[in-house]
Amino acid sequence: MPSPTTPLVVITSTRAVLTHPDDSLFLTPATISINPETGKIASVTSSVLPSSAFPEGTVYVDHSPKLLLPGLVDAHVHLNEPGRTEWEGFDTGTKAAASGGVTTVIDMPLNAIPPTTTVQGFQEKLAAAEGQCWVDVGFYGGVIPGNADQLLPLVEMGVRGFKGFLIESGVDEFPCISSTDVELAMSTLKDTHTTLMFHAEMLPPITDSVGDAVQVSEPPLAPHGMLSEYQTFLQSRPPAFETYAVSEILALASVCPNLHLHIVHLSAIECIPMLREARAKGINITAETCFHYLALAAEEVEKGDTRHKCCPPIRGKTNQDILWSELAAEDSCIRTVVSDHSPCTPELKLLPDHLAPREPHLPHSDSGVDVSGPAATIDDIIDDSKTVPLTGDFFAAWGGISSVGMGLPILYTEAERRREMGEQAPGILDMVRLCCQETSKQVGLSHKKGALKAGWDADICVFDDAMGWSLTPGDMRWKNRCSPWEGKQFRGRVVQTWLRGGKVKFWRLIFAPIPSGEPSTLHDGMIRIGAISGDGRNSNPALIPAGDWTNLPYMHVYFSDPGQFVSEKQNATTLEMGKMERPHCQRCFWIKVLGFPS
Repeated sequence: MPSPTTPLVVITSTRAVLTHPDDSLFLTPATISINPETGKIASVTSSVLPSSAFPEGTVYVDHSPKLLLPGLVDAHVHLNEPGRTEWEGFDTGTKAAASGGVTTVIDMPLNAIPPTTTVQGFQEKLAAAEGQCWVDVGFYGGVIPGNADQLLPLVEMGVRGFKGFLIESGVDEFPCISSTDVELAMSTLKDTHTTLMFHAEMLPPITDSVGDAVQVSEPPLAPHGMLSEYQTFLQSRPPAFETYAVSEILALASVCPNLHLHIVHLSAIECIPMLREARAKGINITAETCFHYLALAAEEVEKGDTRHKCCPPIRGKTNQDILWSELAAEDSCIRTVVSDHSPCTPELKLLPDHLAPREPHLPHSDSGVDVSGPAATIDDIIDDSKTVPLTGDFFAAWGGISSVGMGLPILYTEAERRREMGEQAPGILDMVRLCCQETSKQVGLSHKKGALKAGWDADICVFDDAMGWSLTPGDMRWKNRCSPWEGKQFRGRVVQTWLRGGKVKFWRLIFAPIPSGEPSTLHDGMIRIGAISGDGRNSNPALIPAGDWTNLPYMHVYFSDPGQFVSEKQNATTLEMGKMERPHCQRCFWIKVLGFPS
């Protein structure tokens, strides 16, 4: 219970999504008590208790009939800091997440400079995140040629998984990996409790595919149509790009039979039977898809509207329908739905005049296709006789869609539309499973995130499923207000977000007037026994009974005095302890348990 000077916080509603002991979800009235000192849920009751049931001074909020959901865990976000902060950053990206009920984001290893491919790069990213995070943030590591020796140290530092590209990523500091690199990464990580993820596109061995110099090539390598037509771009990245990559990954899976393999942003439905067959054979592989693949369709993309460009591409309505069917299927291979928030400046989108002001072109290479041609000079831009990429050019525009914090309204709106058309669609329990429960499992945070359970972090999303609204630039909390979701009509909106017991409202914390998110580097297989952080928060250690931790080889602990841990845990016979070099905490120690009493 909180101290007498810190009031209990109670949130209640006639509708909440709770979790049974077997992890199944159910909709019920609920009363959730929060200890604001620990940021944890103290108790959950499957009924609406009146305010009179609690001590005087309790902060009591009844949100009936709005939905109380676990805070969403978005397991695929590009925050781009340090190095490309003109695209996005920890401050703006996590504000956007909080505005949409997302309480944890997992940052991709690119497009930051340096990328998270080395221990040093991870340390630089942690330093950049310090004091800026409005939600909790975890981090993926990257697999690139030549960094196999960094993978296990990054696991020890707490990355949530690793991502590699089977096609060029579009940024020089994160090159794609060969089959040899994939096999080496699998072999290195095969005995760890991590996830190896893939951007699953490869240039297949076919004659009519897009090469590395699309704008200067002769047929058949040149695109077949106007570069401002979306269908031209879509045809240049056919489903074969994805199926060929998935085949390559599955062919190597025997190297690491116990390692969790994962396909990020699955777009092509042709991959689904391949993944289902592999899972039936015992291969530990899953996939995710994205909100934009489920609610945007190729047939609806207007000429030159490059806000819709991403890789793999948004495909047609028939493809979309089968993605929705797979989400609801028993033992679906698509386990999670994520944003893949991948922003850039509007200039790099080469937007048409009616969408954004035209700016000088910035040559670049995007996702395996060199679209720049010869570099244009200022004289070229002034000289109309020279050819430079035009606005609305889907091949020259940067690929990526901004949407962090928009996932729940997108998913709910499209599901409701489908139900009104008489189609099957996931309900709110499925959305919690796909965006909270399973994403937290994927990134090793299911011991404290993704559920409204006693002892878990008090991360709560309050969702008004009856509210209608449309997205305006003023609603966009990410740095560059450029998104294909602008002007779209939605049903359902997040009206409150609670992060570890603190209410976030328009990114202002009620209990703490500073960002309270923190880097998350503890996996399910590690336990934070207690915490004394640099600013004195969370100063009461939550000691865990010996039976809960004696079989775990590693644990991380935050104490001001290393001897405090040893005196509390006498049944650990041999311990190693050392100072952790963590920029975000001045009093961090690691502990490795070397032995226990027989």
